[in-house]
Amino acid sequence: MRVRDWMTPDPITVGPELPVLEALRTLKDHGFRRLPVVEAGRLIGMTTSKDLKDAMPSKATTLSVWELNYLLSKLTVGEMMAKRVVTAAEGEYMEDAALRMQEHRVGGLPVLNDAGRLVGIITVSDVLRAFTEIMGLRQGGKRLTLEMPDVPGSLTRATQAMAPSNIISVATVGEAAGNRRFVIRVVGDETAGVAQRVRDAGIQVQDE
Repeated sequence: MRVRDWMTPDPITVGPELPVLEALRTLKDHGFRRLPVVEAGRLIGMTTSKDLKDAMPSKATTLSVWELNYLLSKLTVGEMMAKRVVTAAEGEYMEDAALRMQEHRVGGLPVLNDAGRLVGIITVSDVLRAFTEIMGLRQGGKRLTLEMPDVPGSLTRATQAMAPSNIISVATVGEAAGNRRFVIRVVGDETAGVAQRVRDAGIQVQDE
């Protein structure tokens, strides 16, 4: 699950000299929330719809319409963009990029190749797509939540009990009192009885 497999490739970019009003129009026309800012082929900043809208004068301003239009025509993306940009590498794992987004509280990351060139953009929506794919939700089947001792061999015992059903995803989270929780999705033969087979093996099934 590499970033390159889930990013939007070749994203629309803008230059730093583009007027703010034109950047806002670009975002609206394409349904985006953020635009990488590129100069001479290099990423130099990032701007979002919120940043650009915050640059707009307050409705309480005493400026005339002519004065407003003049000021807005002079205000550029380069003046409003974030210059310290958190990025992702196209070859890194999705979970690493997702953690960086969480740590920096951003909704998207420009993606760079090994040469430092912008090749894509990864967003929270892409992370969610990857998560649902990993969990096998679109393949249907049956979902089980198990609680087992956090020791070698526990998962093997559970998977053996699930046969002949086919396991398509496994996720694990948390650790408490020496136990770990597993979320497993199975499809195929005899899925209706898989929970009971697991219980018969002495494993706690929290929900199904």
